[in-house]
Amino acid sequence: MRAFPIFSSYFNVKFLSGLAILWLSNCQNDRKPIQFYALSPQVFVITDSTVKVPNQVAVESKTAAEGMVFVPSGYAFIGSDSSGLQSENPRFWVYVKSFFMDESPVMVSEFREFVKATGYITEAEKFGNGGFIDETSQNEWILKDGCTWAFPYGKDREPAADDMPVTQVSWNDANAYARWAGKRLPHELEFEHAARNARNEQSLYSIGNDVKTPDGKWRVNIWQGIFPIENRVEDGYKFASPVGIFGKTNLGLTDMTGNVWQWCENGKFSYTDVVAALKTGNAVPENRMECAQRGGSFLCEPTWCHAYRVSGRSFTSPETSLLHVGFRCVKDIN
Repeated sequence: MRAFPIFSSYFNVKFLSGLAILWLSNCQNDRKPIQFYALSPQVFVITDSTVKVPNQVAVESKTAAEGMVFVPSGYAFIGSDSSGLQSENPRFWVYVKSFFMDESPVMVSEFREFVKATGYITEAEKFGNGGFIDETSQNEWILKDGCTWAFPYGKDREPAADDMPVTQVSWNDANAYARWAGKRLPHELEFEHAARNARNEQSLYSIGNDVKTPDGKWRVNIWQGIFPIENRVEDGYKFASPVGIFGKTNLGLTDMTGNVWQWCENGKFSYTDVVAALKTGNAVPENRMECAQRGGSFLCEPTWCHAYRVSGRSFTSPETSLLHVGFRCVKDIN
């Protein structure tokens, strides 16, 4: 049995045949069992809907390294209601351990340091092309020669500026960078917990329910118009924007809504399987042929891809590199 410190209480965990039984012990020493799955070493899925989840309690902040933000532990109600996509249902509770998260997606300048230090060659460079939107043919997806992390739109365009989020990187590339940096990619439920500002906020977006300020200024980089026919570029950016230009969430993170999708550590799994796992006693199956992405991108708009909501999910094969997909890293707290 192991004890995990949580707020002023403790979770005592005992693993039984793939399941785990969790007791919340408070200062009065009353114990109530909560059944849950350890979906990852950091994410615990509470699958017993009859148990009342404790209230969020303030967690003592930890000093984060430069460029990172402390994400406190806590509970989050994952997914969306019936208005969301099928992949976002059914909803369930999780407990997420504290961690540090990069304030912003990894920038081109940071990825360049990695390449210089290691001689790493990305998969787009090996393949000789990357995913691109063909502006001459109703914005259809094509594989464009010469698209790389340094030239995300091709060698016939300007190279990416240092303060841009690095794109045209595969999951494998992102994972290699994270390991080099002494970090890792976030589990997608860690990402959602952080997008909910670690307080189980139930707003549509990491910045609230509005993507515009009261005076009509855009707070995120998404598609304005009907995709793929018209983009009015009202936010000032046809493609990706420099990291952090649209401000921060209450937690201090940038670019959690729109700009570029961000690779997550886990493969594709079904929320239905998560909820069913307690009854079946089986592990939640995970399809590693597709890896998770969160946050949405500059190509998203509500009628086509409203996945820049906090609950939005996307999946792509781990060797794929695209002009609208980047990543950020996290680090465990010992």
